[in-house]
Amino acid sequence: MTSRPRSARFAASGTAVGVLLALVVLLVVASAWHLTQGTSGQVFAEPDILFGSRLPRLAAGVAVGIALGVAGLLMQSLSRNPLASPDTLGVTAGAYFAITAITAFGLSVPIWASGIVAFIGGLLAAALVLGLAGGAASSTTRLVLAGSALAMALQAGTSTLLVLFDEETKGLFAWGSGSLSQLGLDNFARVAPVIAVALAATFLMTRRLNVLALGDDTASSLGVPIRSTRVFGILLSVLLTAAAVTLAGPVGFVGLCAPVLARLLSRIVPALGKHGLLIPASGLIGALVVILADAVLRAIIGAEGAIAVPTGVATTILGAIVLVVMARRLRDAGPTRQPPMIRFGVRSTRRFVIVLAIGIAGLATVILIGMLVGATPLLTGDILLWLQQQAPPVVSFALDERSPRVIAAVIAGAALALAGTITQAVSRNPLAEPGLLGITGGAGLGAVLIVTSAWASTFGMLAAAVIGALLAFLLVYGLAWKGGISADRFILIGIGVSYGATALTTFVLLRANPWDTPKIYTWLSGTTYGRLWEQVIPLAIVLLVALPFVISQRRELDIVTMDEDTPRLLGIRLERTRLALLATAALLAALSVLAVGVVGFVGLVAPHAARALVGSRHARVIPVAVVLGAVLVGVADAVGRSILAPAQLPAGLVVALLGAPYFVWLLWRSRDA
Repeated sequence: MTSRPRSARFAASGTAVGVLLALVVLLVVASAWHLTQGTSGQVFAEPDILFGSRLPRLAAGVAVGIALGVAGLLMQSLSRNPLASPDTLGVTAGAYFAITAITAFGLSVPIWASGIVAFIGGLLAAALVLGLAGGAASSTTRLVLAGSALAMALQAGTSTLLVLFDEETKGLFAWGSGSLSQLGLDNFARVAPVIAVALAATFLMTRRLNVLALGDDTASSLGVPIRSTRVFGILLSVLLTAAAVTLAGPVGFVGLCAPVLARLLSRIVPALGKHGLLIPASGLIGALVVILADAVLRAIIGAEGAIAVPTGVATTILGAIVLVVMARRLRDAGPTRQPPMIRFGVRSTRRFVIVLAIGIAGLATVILIGMLVGATPLLTGDILLWLQQQAPPVVSFALDERSPRVIAAVIAGAALALAGTITQAVSRNPLAEPGLLGITGGAGLGAVLIVTSAWASTFGMLAAAVIGALLAFLLVYGLAWKGGISADRFILIGIGVSYGATALTTFVLLRANPWDTPKIYTWLSGTTYGRLWEQVIPLAIVLLVALPFVISQRRELDIVTMDEDTPRLLGIRLERTRLALLATAALLAALSVLAVGVVGFVGLVAPHAARALVGSRHARVIPVAVVLGAVLVGVADAVGRSILAPAQLPAGLVVALLGAPYFVWLLWRSRDA
């Protein structure tokens, strides 16, 4: 009676082993193709090229793919979350930031010590994300949103170091997107044993991982220590990620793609779903993803052109596609489901008036200080003389250059805050903002395409930024639509599109004239340097039109924030209202990119701070958020221009450094909501 089930199990296991062997064969074939690519066609006749460049690159790709594939599988299995990965949990960004920090401060360390630094940075990032999101078993949207926003903050810190220490960190920008370029096998030989030990330890966890997939209660009743299993697994995952980052930089989204593809295979071959076979499958698929991405990239743009473009750009684009597909497959949790939000009590009208008055006075002060500080300190009397056109040439030159910068900063801050208010209300999530919904990334990509082309002009940048933002918005909205818009699906698809737009922007930037790269990179970090009135006026006009429109929709925003059903019961045409409001947010974000570059966190921090101060009614939130956003970017611009004068720090980086602590507090406050 037991022979047939046993024979069936053997047959299933044999099929799964056959799949693994097929993956090995595919990897060998892909590796052989990979070895034939490069700037020299006679690689096998030239041992120096084969052993000095091609084999090290191939070995690095295989090691990185296996490490990240298994690291991603561990994170997904431990959290039972199909979108968990080293990228979406901020581990990769933490490791990259740690390595950039030691490089920027001139600390010369061997590769094994770099691995320890990367491990510590990645571990701290993972611990922070898991702690703030409410644990490994928190909701998919919350975990990915927390990890993505923290990664954005860490990237801002990394960008700050790259801008301030450009000589010390030269070459880290390309490496920061994941580069397989190697000079010999030495680095691989040092990292490979670490990966091998971590893989062996992972195999020892297979039984625990299989049982944990049944649920915490079941696993606990079967004797599996839940907490220690998760801690040990996360440590192994971060160790694998740190080893990969140390060897080849942050190769994006392999840790998301490989386990997802392995689990899709397990639907065809169920025996592959057990972790004893799923672990090697994820590692092999990760290696295939990296090797094929590198080979296909070089086949498309040529070996010469691919020298400047990191492999991580291709894997990030692939990962963004997988993230979008997985987000579309998520089941809706019901029409009235609402993400956790921090509730604020009712605030009095008197409080609102006082807060708004103080905010307006603060904004006037910020504008005045912004006009006075900088490389050439001025006095209030200088501004009066300048307004009367009687100022000395030095004063006139300083204020002619400074005035559009200050106005650009405050107007862009107001516009981003208004866009963030709309985004948070429509998505019903206080952690959403235009930068995490692909809108800002689309605008940045469109502008960079024009800047790096022969048609560079202010009007061209304006048109391209608007088109890019609107196309990104329409793409997110269209992909999120499934008989209606799920807030969770909308946010996750937006994050995927944002990652994809950022990767494409990096691709365009690295293919551009290298002399223009620092200037464009600084602009992408959010800067008011060299602003012209023709870049500011379009945003000012749109803001003047959009602000009354959004205020007129304050009742609809209050109701849309509740759930999906209430607006329909009250006669609000939900989809038309949502589309009009989000299109307004996209337009505001696009023109803000033209005025000050890519600035994050304003659309997240300002609306939330406004709700904390004056309550959740949008009639009060909107004006206060707009003022707070203007103050935040205005302060960031003044600080960036004066703290290191005559050197300057991009305002977008200052905003991120100021906004990141507030964001951490926000996540901490809402983790148990």
